[in-house]
Order: sequence, then structure tokens, then C-alpha cells
Amino acid sequence: MDSYKEHLFALIVAGGGGTRLWPKSRNAVPKQFLKLFGGKTLTQITAHRFKEILPWDKLFVVTVSESYKKEILKEVPQILPENIIVEPLRKNTAPAHGIGAAYIHKIDKDAVILNESADHLVKPESTYFKTLMAGAAAAYGGDWIVTVGIKPTYPGTGYGHIKKGKKFGEFEGEEVYEFEGFIEKPSLEMAEKFNKTGLYFWNANEYVFRADTYLKALRQFEPEVGAAIDNIYKAIGSPDEEKVILREYEGIPDKTKDGKAMSIDYAVSEKAKNILLVVANYHWTDIGDWNEVWENLPKDENKNVIIDGEEPGGRVINIDTTQTLVHMDGRLIAIVDVDDIAIVDSKDILLVCKRSSAQSVKKIVEQLKAEKRKELL
Repeated sequence: MDSYKEHLFALIVAGGGGTRLWPKSRNAVPKQFLKLFGGKTLTQITAHRFKEILPWDKLFVVTVSESYKKEILKEVPQILPENIIVEPLRKNTAPAHGIGAAYIHKIDKDAVILNESADHLVKPESTYFKTLMAGAAAAYGGDWIVTVGIKPTYPGTGYGHIKKGKKFGEFEGEEVYEFEGFIEKPSLEMAEKFNKTGLYFWNANEYVFRADTYLKALRQFEPEVGAAIDNIYKAIGSPDEEKVILREYEGIPDKTKDGKAMSIDYAVSEKAKNILLVVANYHWTDIGDWNEVWENLPKDENKNVIIDGEEPGGRVINIDTTQTLVHMDGRLIAIVDVDDIAIVDSKDILLVCKRSSAQSVKKIVEQLKAEKRKELL
């Protein structure tokens, strides 16, 4: 009897813009290509993590431009060029996972996929892999979409929440649970109530499923997306492949049937009944803003984080300042008697904000988009 390990693949979604890490993260160089952690990009960290359990030919990436593909190959040259799938248009994560599943299913009809975003940090990796393998074992043996739930460390209003049901079974030594529902980003009061029950977990956007299971779910819940991916599947390897992908992507709606963003969560997770939950017993973070960057880097005796920029000659003079993040870019930055802030310098923009308000950086990006200041985005 075949083992799921013989049919295991990984899919990294690396097309996001990362607006909350502006002004370093921009359209030309989004956050997954920034060298924020030990001189490595998030894309490099994620790809090399999977190399611990899979050969390079089993690793696929979905991204959104040829320039991003070139950057990925530059950063991780071990990835096969044909395994980097370029979406011609940004259509959110439901189609991104769909086109990835289509290419992988074309290679292996029994493929089970470990799905990951390029901007997640996890530790320890051994526990991370154990959790994913439990999901893969459960998903391979049936028509299941397995989602990973993160134990909340605070009332997380920025995350969707998953409610845990009764125990479904045990796989690879890990307990897997039935899924009792997906709840959109809650209010602070509701998030605090959720945390007290111990039954609610953050939705990490880490999914494990058979390729055919996810393709079937798209056909069922978002038929237009499902049909587009099916047409792309038929064209893979043909002379018309790129032309068909562009045509089909142009026809994919931006919103789900009920008017929500075309993410995997809204398009599939909220509607599917064949969902299982495995709880993450590892540290997980979505590098979603400058505060998360600060949280995940070594600090000096005053809990400050200093990041060298690409330009040489940067320096920080720091007097009576604590718990602050500074990202240099070749200039002297002098700070006196401030606490809990983020200072991000770049050639044409200087950002200063409270670390606790770092999520609001996206509002600046939205304003610049409204002003059509593309040179700043």
C-alpha cells in the first residue's frame, strides 16, 4: 500500500504585496524578498525549510509576475524553473492554491500538498513538520481538507478563528479534530471570550489537502474558479498554456458568490464540510507588520532592534530609547528619549509610527493608491 510520503509535495504562495511593511515592501520588492532575518529573505527561509523533508523537484511556488519569478530563482536557484507558476493577474489565494494544485495533480494524481505562505516563521521546525505530516496522513486517506490552528497568545482581532470540535483520530502521533466552523476576524471582546474557552484557534492559512480534493472543492463552491482551473489543467504542457492561463484568469471573479474576497478561507473553508483541524504545537508568526519584525529579531539590552539597510554607512545614535525598531538605509538616525516606536528609513520615504499601530501602515498605502502615487508604492 502506498504511503502519503511517496506523494508529498509543498506549495509556497509568494505573491503578496505586504503593504504593512511599507516603505521597504513595495510592488517591485515585496516583503517576501526583503532581507530582514539574518540576511535571508522570507522566501529563502521558507523554501529551505521544506528542503529538510522534500527533494527540490517536489517544491512548487505560485507568484504573480515574471520579475518575481526571476527573483525567486536568484534567491533559491535550486527550485526548478518549471515549478514556479506565474499568475498573470492577482486573484487572491483561492485561485493561487487552485493553479498550484492543478500543476501538481498533473504530475501525481494522488498528490497531497503542504500549503504555506512565503511570509511565515515557525520554530522548532521538527514540531512544525510533525504537525504537517499528521495533516498529510489524514488528508491522504480521505476526502479531507486539513487546516492548522494556532494557539492564540493574545486576543487576535486580525486573524480569522477556527473552532475545534471533537477528536477525529490520531495520525503520526498527533490528534486531529473535527472542524466546527470558521469565524471571521472577531471584535476584541469576542476574541477575549474565544481565548477563555480554549476551543478557538487562529487560522494560519496553512492547509494540507490532496490536490484532487481541493480542485473538487473549487468546482463545488466557486464554479467559475473551478472551471477556469480545469481549463488551465487541460492546457498544461500544450503550446497554448500561457494563452489559456491569461484568458482564464481574466474571467475569474474578484469576489466570491457571497461578495467576499476570493481567498481560500472565504471561497472554501467557510463553506466546506470536509474540514479537519490539527493544532500547531510550535511557535508561528505571520510577519504582517513592523511590530512582528521587532518581535522576531534579537534585541539589545534596551530591547531595541537595529536592522542594516542595503546602503552602506548607516548608523544609529540612541539615547534613552527602548523597545524600538530602526531599519537604516545609509544615513545617520539619531533618537532621543522615545519608546515603542518603529523608524523605517528608505531612499525616498521615512516612516515613523508607534509599534502598536504598525498594522495601520496599510492606511498610508491606501491613501497613496488613491492619489495614484505609483512611484511610492
